[in-house]
Amino acid sequence: MKASVKNKRFVDKKNKLINMLPLDTPLSLLIESSDKCNFKCNFCPTSDLNLMKNTSGRNYGNIDFELYKKVIDDIKLFNNKIKTLHLHKSGEPLLNKKIADMIKYAKDSNCIETISITTNGYLLNNELSLQIIDAGIDRINISIEGINAKQYLEIANVNINFDDFVNKIAFLFKNKKNCIISIKIVDANLNENDKKEFFRIFGDICDYISIENIIPWNEFDIDTSLISQNKSIYKGNLHHNILICPKIFYQIAVNSDGSVSACCDDWGHKVIVGNINEKSLVDIWNSEELKELRLLFIRGNRNKHPFCKDCSSIVYDTINENVIDDYSETLFAMYNRTEQNRTEQNRTEQNRTEQNRTEQF
Repeated sequence: MKASVKNKRFVDKKNKLINMLPLDTPLSLLIESSDKCNFKCNFCPTSDLNLMKNTSGRNYGNIDFELYKKVIDDIKLFNNKIKTLHLHKSGEPLLNKKIADMIKYAKDSNCIETISITTNGYLLNNELSLQIIDAGIDRINISIEGINAKQYLEIANVNINFDDFVNKIAFLFKNKKNCIISIKIVDANLNENDKKEFFRIFGDICDYISIENIIPWNEFDIDTSLISQNKSIYKGNLHHNILICPKIFYQIAVNSDGSVSACCDDWGHKVIVGNINEKSLVDIWNSEELKELRLLFIRGNRNKHPFCKDCSSIVYDTINENVIDDYSETLFAMYNRTEQNRTEQNRTEQNRTEQNRTEQF
């Protein structure tokens, strides 16, 4: 097997998250290329069409390309480059016919270090693979839902030609240039022979390969038999007692309708902190809404937030390097000071504007 067995994670072990805060530029930005999906996986709420239609803010479509370009243009207003742009959130990005154009526009902006998509890979064909590679994609993460057509029907509720599917991924890998191809599968209902077969089938047509765990999804009931009890997504430590969610300090997510969520786990649009149709991404990152959410957590009051209080992701999806609970006093002083500096700057600019008006008249 040529691939390395490694999970896809942003981990900077040389520099813990606390040492990077406060961030004037988010490390990670998600833009939801599409919020619909061509699969109906048993463990995913996006597969429930009635739930999608009855959830306020769910677009059930693709992000408008002009709106997308505005988001990318807004990134240029930050002081630093975005480390990783994820062109996905809760849908299948390849359903967006403009995906190659989106990648190229982001690449040409020169304000993003890495552009990534996570896809089920089913819509890949030779033409599309070449288009997204030529557009400049840096990383493609492919989520595999089974090791044969029968398992795909059981888990994703789709009929596929499995051999053809594998061949399309092989073509992508052969023509990937400098792009990193990562393949993963969840451990739901996989026996040891299935796991060996997974590595045999895909181990030579990707750079990284891994088996991940399914975790509970906040607010949604999924088949509990699929959940890997007492295991994190990436087989790390569980963090049951975390009060301060680290994601809202380094990440932000633009939904396909233009609303902006505080983190990638906001499927139901319950933690909206702005709208890209109305404000710049920089203004939203520095907004009062996001500041108040951060301070709520810093004060140890996550249990008072109607959505975040029951978040399972914070338990299963937090890596040790990002745990910041022990620094609550430092964080409080840090983010209060940040807000005070911003207030003083606004006051100075206002005084300067008023002075200019006085001089004009």
